[in-house]
Amino acid sequence: MSAPSRPKGPKGPQGPKDIDNGDVVQAGPPPGSALTGVLGRLGSAQEVWIGLVLAVLVAAFSVLDPDSFASSFNLLNLAADAAILLLLAVGMTYVIISAGIDLSVGGILVFSGVTATKAMEATGASSIGSLLLGALVAVATGLAWGVLNGALVAYGRIPPLIVTLGTLGMSLGGALLITGGVDLRAPSRLNLGLGLDKIAGVPTIVWISIAVTIVLGVVLAQCRFGRHTYAIGSNVKAARTSGVRVNRHLVKVYGLAGLLAGLAGYLSLAKYGITGVSAHSTDNLQAIAAVVIGGTSLFGGVGTVTGTVIGVFIPAVLQNGFQILGVKPFWQQVVVGAVLIAAVYLDQWRRKARDH
Repeated sequence: MSAPSRPKGPKGPQGPKDIDNGDVVQAGPPPGSALTGVLGRLGSAQEVWIGLVLAVLVAAFSVLDPDSFASSFNLLNLAADAAILLLLAVGMTYVIISAGIDLSVGGILVFSGVTATKAMEATGASSIGSLLLGALVAVATGLAWGVLNGALVAYGRIPPLIVTLGTLGMSLGGALLITGGVDLRAPSRLNLGLGLDKIAGVPTIVWISIAVTIVLGVVLAQCRFGRHTYAIGSNVKAARTSGVRVNRHLVKVYGLAGLLAGLAGYLSLAKYGITGVSAHSTDNLQAIAAVVIGGTSLFGGVGTVTGTVIGVFIPAVLQNGFQILGVKPFWQQVVVGAVLIAAVYLDQWRRKARDH
């Protein structure tokens, strides 16, 4: 007697989902190298084109002002400026792939920075233990806000747009209540240490962002957690039928986004030396724009961390290049807005072409 055939789950835009012991074990990018995963996917075309756009921008600014733009000093500053936004965007990538949205990351960043500062002030603000406590408080605070978002979305059945808009106001309001509307200064040891330290000539903040991005990029592309995220965004009913614990997973996804926002708050505190309560009002929109420009579909189920990295650096390069050339910074908003609209249009066109 031949062995029974292995049951197959429903197919989604990321490929077939095989069922193994009640869990989805194949969804999202197929196994293989990261390069193969990017080049072999249906959604890779947008990443390639956006990557070419970024390369053209870098080349153009390098030709127009090679002494300033292409200098190692400027490129390192550009990377440091993008590092904090990249953390927010990576977390947002997971949320949007799961067919959600998170408007609260900017508020969580600020609230985490405020609570971290208060914790460090209460413990002396000068010892290594105090600085580590501040980092732990920032990450834990961000995680708590993210878990609250996920619980309200998954178990409260409240649309993520409404939930995260509400927690955005709550977190910013909470930060203002704690500080009295006045920015708190970071401990000098944090600002002069982590904020300025370099490893192999590259700011430590950049290395931290790179490490987190690589790990979460691999998790999304190659691990079960990432495949479940794709499955939920592709077809939540099919994912639930296939054995994915959807509610629990959504709490983890939003918790991850909150945790990264908390880490970003601590790194922002180290880099700029103040909590910047009023300086992060558009961080959520910048993160969403970067993710969408990088090829992640607002409809869920499609996207990569590689695309998000490209999407983060396009506005960063534009802003940096315009400043060097003396162009009014308002043009950056015009160009980024146009690229964002083009990215969403391309995503819709691609979905229609696939469906037909």
